[in-house]
Amino acid sequence: MRQSRPQRLVRATTLAAAAGLLVAGTVPAQASTGTTAAVGAVDSDVEAIIDSMTLDEKIGQMTWTHVYGSSAQDTSMAASNQARYGVDTPAQVVEKYDLGGVLYFAWSGNTNDPEQVTDLSNGLQDAALGEDGPGVPLAVTIDQEGGLVARIGPPATQLPGNMALGATFDTDLARAQGEILGSEMRAMGINVDFAPVLDVNTNPANPVIGIRSMGADPEAVSELGVAQIEGMQEHIAATAKHFPGHGDTETDSHFGLPVVTYDRQTLEQHLRPFQAAIDAGVDMIMTAHIIVEAIDPSLPGTLSPAVLTGLLREDMGFDGIITTDALDMDALASNWSQEEIAVMAIQAGSDILLNSPDVDASIAGVKQAVADGTITEDRLDESVRRILEWKAERGVLDDPYADPARVDTIVGNPEHLETAATIADESMTLLRNEDRTLPLDPGEDTVLVVGSGSAWPERLGPMLADRGFDVVEEYENGRSPSDAYRARAVEAASDDAVDAVVFTSYNASGNAAQEQMVDELAATGKPVVVVSARNPYDINVFPDADAVLASYGWNVVNYAAVVRALAGDIDPSGEVPVAIPTADGTETLLPLGYGKSYPGRPGHAGPPDHAGPPDHAGPPDHAGPPDHAG
Repeated sequence: MRQSRPQRLVRATTLAAAAGLLVAGTVPAQASTGTTAAVGAVDSDVEAIIDSMTLDEKIGQMTWTHVYGSSAQDTSMAASNQARYGVDTPAQVVEKYDLGGVLYFAWSGNTNDPEQVTDLSNGLQDAALGEDGPGVPLAVTIDQEGGLVARIGPPATQLPGNMALGATFDTDLARAQGEILGSEMRAMGINVDFAPVLDVNTNPANPVIGIRSMGADPEAVSELGVAQIEGMQEHIAATAKHFPGHGDTETDSHFGLPVVTYDRQTLEQHLRPFQAAIDAGVDMIMTAHIIVEAIDPSLPGTLSPAVLTGLLREDMGFDGIITTDALDMDALASNWSQEEIAVMAIQAGSDILLNSPDVDASIAGVKQAVADGTITEDRLDESVRRILEWKAERGVLDDPYADPARVDTIVGNPEHLETAATIADESMTLLRNEDRTLPLDPGEDTVLVVGSGSAWPERLGPMLADRGFDVVEEYENGRSPSDAYRARAVEAASDDAVDAVVFTSYNASGNAAQEQMVDELAATGKPVVVVSARNPYDINVFPDADAVLASYGWNVVNYAAVVRALAGDIDPSGEVPVAIPTADGTETLLPLGYGKSYPGRPGHAGPPDHAGPPDHAGPPDHAGPPDHAG
């Protein structure tokens, strides 16, 4: 039953008092190591808040979902809100379900520009604390990993991505990346980033992680991941994902239920970054919708007590917040009802039900489970307690609002952009350079720019022209070049004026059209430079390419570094953070840590002699992963 306004104001006042000693956006000393009196005061107030909550409000506090609209009162997407939630505006979604958190996406109208995001965040906090809201400030969440998954685009800082970061093996840059993400999200009123990805990408055929991972070396991923977390948690909560490790799957959990069959010893390698994150004090961990047979051969991690309670809580000692990955992903939604998923996730040990496609059914399932004794209300209290204590420790209860006047000075500021460019520069990994093909000469060379449309060659061509190259361009949308496009490209390459061909590849392993196009271009006798714009494994299907440069992404920041590398403005210094197999997968073509330098400059053509990082400081055809949480 809805509380009266005076009761709700009393709760809001209690919440503010509970957080009164806390500095907004930081974890205070007393929250982790401070006096018994200070901790006891917070705990006792949280207990009072829990005691005052209805069952609906407790379930609402555990329910975090997306809303449609660019402001709290926006009705422009009312049809979408009505279809999913039965109300018109984002504020009404918060009020109807007493939500504990919201999740931002571009496709739901939430992330148009930093000023709009800030206004939406503040408006939703008003709704949460208003007469009809839950009386508890919201967790405002997003998947802003950098690179392939970034819900907020420019002018927010565009980062080259996690595998690019992994290619630098630089913990200082990893910490800086975390600080950029944390400070910019906080400036826009976001207090949880579902990042970083700590999956160890050991399977080249992995369709969903790939360049979202920092690499295949558990030690390097651990050190880079902890550095990111430390940087991010100077400002907001970080979330280690996807537990217990999504790096060795061949199925995308957005579309099916992956099963990994490796033994416990192999699993331990995938767990190492998560243990490091736990030891470093990460606030949250996101589950993976995958079956890990070594732990539970029948249930995916999100629904498995053996994974979330036995392994994560008891064996690994995590006492923070566990959130599911998005509950609308087919790995779960195609196999269980939303009522079943909600109940099983809570029984497994999750505190958050994230982005259910049917919130009404999810809540109804939990209420029925409490009514019939399948779940006790005490079990719900455990999760609500973790959520409220986290909100107190992070300063969300004290002051959940963002200052609009600070947005322009923080989001995409020159220092952040410079750091992103440095990461991109230091990530450039030269995997082949036959006959000193690279660097090219921007004062003399005419280059033909072609490639898989999914790799956005039309973005790279004008950037090369701006650098001073004479550029000939031939483009086509789609991942697989058509016969007609290949013929046009070969004809253009055969022109005497063309000195070299730059081909942007996109996951070319297994893509016969890209392989054939590079073969045909090489047959013209012109030097062919492949820019591997997504996963770096493409070199194994391009034996005739004269040079191969891995960029780990096709965003402007990545391609700006590609241009600098092609022109010789920088010497590629990245080391590939995964092992690259031969095309048939039977041998290793290039070891982890491989990378070449330009002629006359030191090379680094083997694995680094260290266990971890060294001690140095579009349109639909341009496809990325589905825009789900996680």
